Amino acid sequence: MKAVIMAGGKGTRLRPLTCNKPKPMVPIVNRPMMEHIIYLLQKHGFNEVWITLFYLPELIRNYFGDGSEFGMKINYSLEETPLGTAGSVKKVVDNLNDTFLVISGDALTDINLEKAIKFHKAKKVKATIVLTKVPNPLEYGVVIADQKGEVKRFLEKPGWGEVFSDTVNTGIYILEPEVFNLFESGSEFDFSKNLFPMLLDKGESIGGFVADGYWSDIGNLEQYRQAHYDVLTGKVKGSIPGCGWANQWRFTPKLGWKARSY
Repeated sequence: MKAVIMAGGKGTRLRPLTCNKPKPMVPIVNRPMMEHIIYLLQKHGFNEVWITLFYLPELIRNYFGDGSEFGMKINYSLEETPLGTAGSVKKVVDNLNDTFLVISGDALTDINLEKAIKFHKAKKVKATIVLTKVPNPLEYGVVIADQKGEVKRFLEKPGWGEVFSDTVNTGIYILEPEVFNLFESGSEFDFSKNLFPMLLDKGESIGGFVADGYWSDIGNLEQYRQAHYDVLTGKVKGSIPGCGWANQWRFTPKLGWKARSY
């Protein structure tokens, strides 16, 4: 199965950490945020990804290369002008001829992606939004789903008077390629603001999978500091350099995953 990692953001709220590097390359326990995402995808059976780039793209390309060192085939798509979240994915959709997953390269999560995909296929919908519950939903896209797991309403970054749920959009989507036929290539188009409302207006069901597990979009310096604490205290299942699954095993093109010797 294939995935798209959105990695074009500037991460202005994380400055000065992002003054000379894109947000996905800012380290969490000495490993770029997006490397944690790569390991999560590999763990859940993904073997090929497309990475959408915009801000300082060469730093990401130089680090991850063709993906062979990570047990993954990595392709890149560079935006000359911002295309929005959905617009950036449409740019590569011709390479995605089956169900695929979209995930942000600048978040930290251990959500079980396989469960989300099984939910999506069982619902037989064209789009599924992976949701999580947070104590303060003001900075996120708030989503309400019914007991059948179908999205009924959502609102981008509400005020307290507009909050109607503590369930928010993680920016992880499972999609069918045909949803991208609804808008033109090269136009700025967003999933939450444009594409998902369009699907609902057309009477299409959107799945809402409420996930267990850890998720943080690491939007500011306080969340960045907290993310380190959460990894080091075991709140999030991640890989810390020097220990854990991603360090006990190493991928080589000829041998695949093989236990490291110390």
